[in-house]
Formats: sequence, structure tokens, C-alpha cells
Amino acid sequence: MSAVPGQTVGPFFHLGLEYPQMNELVPPGNPRAIRLHGRVTDGAGAPVPDAVIEIWQADAHGHIVHQPGSLRRDGWTFTGWGRAATDPDGFYSFATVEPGRTTPDRPAFFAVTVFARGLLDRLFTRAYLPDAAEALAADPLLAALDPERRDTLITERSDQGLVFDIHLQGANETVFLTYPRLQDAWA
Repeated sequence: MSAVPGQTVGPFFHLGLEYPQMNELVPPGNPRAIRLHGRVTDGAGAPVPDAVIEIWQADAHGHIVHQPGSLRRDGWTFTGWGRAATDPDGFYSFATVEPGRTTPDRPAFFAVTVFARGLLDRLFTRAYLPDAAEALAADPLLAALDPERRDTLITERSDQGLVFDIHLQGANETVFLTYPRLQDAWA
């Protein structure tokens, strides 16, 4: 029996994956709205113009939302899921709320999935909020990483919201995770 070669994903993500307000988990005018944004780059530091980023997150109170209908944005129901495509310069952006902690002893984070040309499968990572130094230090996932790699999973605050750059390869490569089951992304 011979092995079947893997197939890469992409590069035509925009076909059939776009829908109205896909990157708006809350309307941008929502008083609690923040902007989660960044840039996706390859190993040479060049922008990846045709990637798709998906996020899953808890609501502002730390509740994991189990709301159906994520593809039909009604302007007020927070579903905890969104999708954004990168532009020609590799930039993406979400209008959302800061997730709350799902447990008091764990830091808040966005679960992030990356789809891009040349990948054999999607990539999983996390984008932690930067403000809870004690909780970040105690987080089992972050504690298991080399100290110089932890920063690749922590957002930075800017005047425009939270910045989370994703480096697919190279010296500053983002730490990517393997989950036996998608539900484990919340553990």
C-alpha cells in the first residue's frame, strides 16, 4: 500500500469563505469593542497576502459561548468566533471584545487558527492578553515553553487595540500547537 501525498491548502481562500461582517464578533461601534489585529509573514519576513485567520474566544466575562449561527451576524449576538482574511500586505483585523478568564487562575486568550498557502494543514496557536503577568507566569502552556519563545504568544497593546503578529517560520516563528481534539484548545 503506498502513501498518498499531502495536499496544501489555498491559495484561493477568499472564494466561498467570505461572508458579511466575518471579522466583526461585535460591531465596531460597540462600547466594549477592541481591535485584534496583526500581520502574517513567511520565513523570509514577506507578507502572506492570502491567509485566513480564525479566532475563538470567551466573552468578556470568561464564558465560552455556545451560540449557533456564527455565519449570520445579527449585530448584537456575540458568538465567540470570527474569520479574517489578510490583505495584500499580510494584515488582518477583528472587531471583538477582550476575552475574560475562563478560570480565575488562567490568563485570558484567543484561540487562533491559521490557514495559508503551502500549509499541509491548519496551524493552531494562542494569543494571550498581556496584562496578567502572574497568571501568564503560571500558565502551564507558557511555562512549558523556552522563555524566549513565550512572547510569540502574547499580544501587545497599541493605540489601535491588541497586536498579534503571526510569523509562519524564521527566527521569530510563532509557537504553534497540536491538539488531538479541537475541544482541547480550551484546556
